[in-house]
Amino acid sequence: MDKFLKKLNSLQVLAGGCLLVLMMSLTCANILLRQFGFPVRGTFEIMGFLGAVIFALSLGYSHEKKEHLYVSIFFDRFPDIIKKTAQIINSFVCIGFFSLLSWQLFKKAVVLKNVHEVSETLRISYYPFILVFSFGVAVLVLLFIYELFIKFRR
Repeated sequence: MDKFLKKLNSLQVLAGGCLLVLMMSLTCANILLRQFGFPVRGTFEIMGFLGAVIFALSLGYSHEKKEHLYVSIFFDRFPDIIKKTAQIINSFVCIGFFSLLSWQLFKKAVVLKNVHEVSETLRISYYPFILVFSFGVAVLVLLFIYELFIKFRR
């Protein structure tokens, strides 16, 4: 399971990195072409979509590397058993919350697909981006479950 999650996170980071390069290229192209009177149409929409996808794809990696916000000032003063109990409770709460979020995002994507909802300028369907976001959150849930399993094994 550990190898699978690390590989999945690596693939997500690679995809997110490629999309980030695409975002930077699009921004540079838009700035350059705007000087000649030919701005890239729909840049704002594309940047929003790509930003959301990059965020979703980076959730699992940032959690795995513990590069997210973590407030330890309060818990560092407690004994190890209280810290471990708090971490387990936190994992259960996160599993519940993010599972619900992933499920609701998936349902929203299905609804948007069925009603053929598209963006205003470029007429791009919303649902693929929401599905990717749902997938990124689901990977985060898998990481929480795996960590919880590891904590119970110790």
